[in-house]
Amino acid sequence: MNSRQRLLTAINRGIPDQLPVTNHHLMDYFRITYMDGISNNEIFDHFGLDAIHWTAPVRPDFSAGDYYDPTDPPSSNPLHSRRIVNDNWQITTEEIPNKEYATTRYTITTPKGKLTAVLQSNQYTTWVSEHLLKEKMDIDLISEYATAPLCDFEQVNNEAMKFGERGIVRGHIPGFDIYGQPGCWQDAAVLVGIEKLIMATFDDPIWVHELLEILCKRKEIFIRSLKGARYDLLELGGGDASSSVISPKIFRTFVAPYDARLINLAHENGQRIVYHTCGGMMPILEDIANMHPDAMETFTPREMGGDINLAEAKKRIGERVCMIGGFDQSHYFWGCSEAETRLAVRACFETAGIGGGFILCPSDHFFDADPKLLAAFASEAHLCTYQ
Repeated sequence: MNSRQRLLTAINRGIPDQLPVTNHHLMDYFRITYMDGISNNEIFDHFGLDAIHWTAPVRPDFSAGDYYDPTDPPSSNPLHSRRIVNDNWQITTEEIPNKEYATTRYTITTPKGKLTAVLQSNQYTTWVSEHLLKEKMDIDLISEYATAPLCDFEQVNNEAMKFGERGIVRGHIPGFDIYGQPGCWQDAAVLVGIEKLIMATFDDPIWVHELLEILCKRKEIFIRSLKGARYDLLELGGGDASSSVISPKIFRTFVAPYDARLINLAHENGQRIVYHTCGGMMPILEDIANMHPDAMETFTPREMGGDINLAEAKKRIGERVCMIGGFDQSHYFWGCSEAETRLAVRACFETAGIGGGFILCPSDHFFDADPKLLAAFASEAHLCTYQ
């Protein structure tokens, strides 16, 4: 099998020729610091990983008066989706002096008011330091004026054709403008702040449902535009719905009803969905599987702050969905021997790989990694065969 066939066989819960082995997002810090800045594709080739081509192009709904934000030009970042604006939804930026972090204030101007958020960045990543929604009535501005991106399926298909059989083409359901997450609850957590959102589920659950409905409908518009797009897998979810953050009851009440709608709609439009949960999963494994995604990730080990028992997870949901992840990159990509890395690969294969439907992958991102250990990771996976 080639990499594309191998990955798709596993995603479809089949048995490939050997254990598929890949990576989630390759962080720029790792590429620049440890790999001399070579491209994502070159890294996949260098280590012999089954390749993923990430792309997230969107287009405006010109018939609704939307257009690309002229202050947000195209980017070489494959995960960058250009902002969509119109005359009633304008986004401006202001750089704020800060000695420690790059800091930017974003202002969204509508006919009935403004919304502001502040993002900060360092060499590793970006985070929200001031959330966009500060008052409950702010959701009315989003409901009335926010734009909804459409999939630029022509660009997706062109990129898929060029990528060919090297691997799969993967994207995500867009998060909210400026900074967001694919899942509805996770998007809301970025806009409101997770602590405030959790408290609101007790103090004002009707308001939380109103916000989630607004975000869900926006994502549904994008998903309906996916018909004919040659994606192999689209990401939904995010860490703020893990059992490390919220209770199973909150998941069942405020997460599953909305994301299940999106998964069902994606299937109706010919797309596969992987549900991303970085953090605790064991108390909600069946709840996630009951939303009927095609795959689940990241199965973060206990040693990394998750709670996964990979063998138990395989037993409980392994026949229902493809499992992606499970590898402890914190301990086996840095500060150990190649032999220890290989043993960790074998352990994943023997607990989750038997019977197929499993893709070996680090449990989400990594920044620091010894290239020799990453090579051992891929090499040992190639030796885990089904024939």
